[in-house]
Amino acid sequence: VKKLQASGFEKGSDITRYLELLPPESMIKKQYFDMLRTEDPKKKFEQQEQLRFLAAPGSIDVNIMTKLNRPRFRHGEELPSQYSDALSALRGYAQSSLDSSIVFSAGFNQSLYGYISTFDDFFPDANGRLKKRIILKVSDYRSALIQGKFLAKRGLWVSEYRIESALNCGGHAFANDGFLTGPILEEFKKNRTELSDGLYDTYERALKSLGKVVPTEKLPVRVTAQGGIGTHEEHQFLLQHYRLDATGWATPFLLVPEVVNIDDEHLEKLCLATEADVKLNTFSPLGISFWNLLTSASEHVRLARIQAGAPGSPCPKGFLMCNNKLSDVPYCPASRDYLKVKLPEIEKLDVSDQQKDLMKQELMNKACICHDLAGSATLKYGIDKKATMAICCGPNIVNFSKVVSLEEMVNHIYGRMASLAGNKRPHMFIKELMIHIDYLQNEVRKSLNGLLVRPQAKLHEVKANLFKSIEYYQSLSEELFHEKKDNFLALLNQLSQELSAIPV
Repeated sequence: VKKLQASGFEKGSDITRYLELLPPESMIKKQYFDMLRTEDPKKKFEQQEQLRFLAAPGSIDVNIMTKLNRPRFRHGEELPSQYSDALSALRGYAQSSLDSSIVFSAGFNQSLYGYISTFDDFFPDANGRLKKRIILKVSDYRSALIQGKFLAKRGLWVSEYRIESALNCGGHAFANDGFLTGPILEEFKKNRTELSDGLYDTYERALKSLGKVVPTEKLPVRVTAQGGIGTHEEHQFLLQHYRLDATGWATPFLLVPEVVNIDDEHLEKLCLATEADVKLNTFSPLGISFWNLLTSASEHVRLARIQAGAPGSPCPKGFLMCNNKLSDVPYCPASRDYLKVKLPEIEKLDVSDQQKDLMKQELMNKACICHDLAGSATLKYGIDKKATMAICCGPNIVNFSKVVSLEEMVNHIYGRMASLAGNKRPHMFIKELMIHIDYLQNEVRKSLNGLLVRPQAKLHEVKANLFKSIEYYQSLSEELFHEKKDNFLALLNQLSQELSAIPV
C-alpha cells in the first residue's frame, strides 16, 4: 500500500490504476476526477496528497461455513465443544488483530452464534465502533430476520445481510422451497426498515442489560446480493430497483489470473467449458448439492479411482470427517474407508439392480473438496505438489470464454466497455428459474427410481412457489426489459409449460 501511495499520478502507475478501477459513484473517484480537472498546481498537489491518504487496503474478511463444525478427538476421546472446527475458527479470528468482517454461511448454528458473544471485539468500543463485524449469508428474508433477532438479543449487530441465490451460484447450492432471487429481494426491499430499526431496538436493550457501550448513532446495515450476475445491466437493475448496497460477483473472476490461483491448464478448461462440463450434483461430502467443473484434474482422478476398483479419496486432510454413523470417530463420505463399508451394504439391500447402481453412483460422486479445492493454491506455491485441482465454478462460467485483466472485468461490471458475456446468455432471473426446474425434475426422477428425496408434498410446494415467481417476473417485465420484454415473456411462458409438465 505504501508503494502504491508513493507512486506518481501518471498513466499506468499503481495509484492511477487503483483510482481508475473504482466505481463511478465512489466519492474517492469523484475526488480523483476533480483533481484531474484542477489547473492550479498547488491545489492539484494538495488533492493528490489527499488521494494518496485515501488509498487504503481492503478488509481482510473471513468466512466460516457453519455446517463444518467437526468435533475434535484426542487419544480417542472427544474434546469439549469449544475445540470443534467452527468454534476454533471463530476463536482464532476473534483473537486476531484484524479490523474486518466475518461471514457466516450455510445456515443457522446456535452454538456458534452464542460463542460470538464471548469476544469483546464484536461489541462496540468506547467510540461506539465495531472492530469486528458480522455478515450473514442468507437465502431469504425469514432466515435473515430469525438469525438477526437471535444475535441482536445477545448484543450482536449484523452489519450486512448477503443474499445468495439458492442454486444459481458457485460451490455449494442450498435448495430452498422454490423461492427465486427476484421475489426474495422484493421482500427485503419492503421490510428493510424492520431489518434495521426493528432489530436495533432489541440490540440496544441487550447492550444495556450487558453493561456494554451503546452507540450514540445507529449502526448501519447493508443488504447485498450475489449469484449468477453477469452483465452491467443486471448489476445496475439490482442496485436501483431493489435498493441494494452492493452486488457480489465471483465466477467470472475465475478468468482473471491477477485475483485467483489457477494454472494455465485449468484456465483453458474454464474458457472452453460448456453446460455439459459444469454440473450441479451430489458432489459434496456434506450431502449438499455442489457445482463442479467436470473437466478438472480432481474429477479425472476420482473417475480413475473408480475404474481402478479403488473408489474414494485417501482423505489426506480429513476436514470433512462429519459422518459418524460407522463409528464414534467420524468419516468423510468421500473417503475410501467410508466407501469400503457403504458399498457392500448397498449390495445386500433388497432393491433392484438399477436402484443399487444409482445408489452406488450417489456415493461415489463425492469429491475430495477440502484437499482438491485448495489445490489451485497449494500446487502453485509448492505446498502440496500432489494436489489435484477441483474448481466449483457456477453455471455463469459458460458465458465467459477468455482470460481477461482485472481492468477488463471491472470495466465490464461498471459498463465501461463492451460486454464480456456471450450474446446468447439468458438473463440471470431466467437462468435461475431454468436451474430450479432442472433440479425439481431431477428430484422427481430420483423419487421414481426409489432414491431418497424431499417428500412429495414438499416437491408440490416447490412447484407452486416457482409458478408464483413466474407470475412475479411477468409483472416486472415492463420495468425490467422495455424493448426485450417480448423475448423475456416468451421464455417465461416456455419455462412455465416445462414446469407444468413435471409430474408432481
